[in-house]
Amino acid sequence: MTRQSIKGASIGNFMEWYDFGVYGYIATTIAQVFYPGDSVSAVHLIATFSTLAAAFVVRPLGGLIFGPLGDRVGRKRVLVITIVLMTIGTTGTGLLPGYSAIGVWAPILLVVARVFQGLSTGGEYVGAMTYVVEQAPDRKRGMIVGFLPLGNLGGFIAAGLLVTALQTWLPNHDWLGWGWRVPLLLSAPLGVVAVYMRMRLEESPAYREAQQNAEAAGEEPPSYRRMIAEQWKPMLICAALVYTSNAADYMLTGYLPTYLKIVVHVGHSAGLAMITGTLTVLAILLVFVAALSDRIGVKPIMWTGCGLLVVASIPAFLLIRHGGGYALIFAGVLLIGLMELCFDSTSPATMPALFPTNVRYGALAIAYNISISALGGTSPLIAQALVSGTGNAMAPAYMLIVAGLVGAVTLLFTPEVAGKRLPGSPPTVETEQEARELVEGVD
Repeated sequence: MTRQSIKGASIGNFMEWYDFGVYGYIATTIAQVFYPGDSVSAVHLIATFSTLAAAFVVRPLGGLIFGPLGDRVGRKRVLVITIVLMTIGTTGTGLLPGYSAIGVWAPILLVVARVFQGLSTGGEYVGAMTYVVEQAPDRKRGMIVGFLPLGNLGGFIAAGLLVTALQTWLPNHDWLGWGWRVPLLLSAPLGVVAVYMRMRLEESPAYREAQQNAEAAGEEPPSYRRMIAEQWKPMLICAALVYTSNAADYMLTGYLPTYLKIVVHVGHSAGLAMITGTLTVLAILLVFVAALSDRIGVKPIMWTGCGLLVVASIPAFLLIRHGGGYALIFAGVLLIGLMELCFDSTSPATMPALFPTNVRYGALAIAYNISISALGGTSPLIAQALVSGTGNAMAPAYMLIVAGLVGAVTLLFTPEVAGKRLPGSPPTVETEQEARELVEGVD
């Protein structure tokens, strides 16, 4: 059942980050297709990243809708709804006509499609985290939930490989005419498979037990809004961790493909190969680091990530800008990837464990999406605006340093959750022997 849960939850994350990866990889193409002019300028890129940011702006609304709904009607039902909406939004983007066909309506419809997609993602990743965390045994929560970000990385890797292959094989005219649509349209068959897999999932045991206990109590439950408001402290911790944990993530996957091409003047295919290679390394290491968090705790690994963000960001961008060869440039990209690894391997098991079962989905969705909308998904836009406005190509490094400092302060107030039971739930074990040992320890 755990394997089925991981697969059903991860495929949605695969689709979400596949879409985000494709958009980041073809940002310069989208600038040419949906905005006027024959060449790609800084204004075109800022407009393109603004469209991407629009999807993140509406994510809090999606979180406000789907998070509380997941606490009321169940995790499984909401995860089916979000995957359907996500498929419609991504496929719709691939069907839109360009600026040469319908003029100003092209970027307007692009924004509409991205907003539609953004609403669904407001409940997608947090729902998957909540669902898998509630399925995992306490002592192996890090390792089990560590499989979830593999869907994220797999989506980025698949997007990078597909875009690179198409741009290599297709003439530029065909790529601009129809080739860029292919990666987006492939989300339709993926969506059908994802819906089928999620329909076969069972509701999480923690949610079922919380509902049964509430019915058995026979008392009027407190106001849901009041219960959410009481979680203000863990919600603040969660929001800050989201900002820090996604800083390197969105810098690597959302902005570096454009940075390598426009600022460093690396060939587009070579730049995508570096990003894809880095993500492949992270995918290989991720579950091992997540399993390590079950032994030593999540906080030591997060502390390492904060240290890398503060100390290694400037050296990483110096290597990328002045490495003098693909090997050194790749070393700089990989260094940013290692910053991401420290948080991708720990955050999914940490953030849901900050909240009790009866409000876990809603509180997490609100905190996560507000933070990621304000500070995470806008990172490519802010980075491009700073580089264009100041002329300082090191501005992205300074953004990562700020994120590391915020994370270091936040960890001072963050409880260690590794190996501990979820708030509002009894201990969860993997085997009957472990259950007996737990009972004997209590006695």
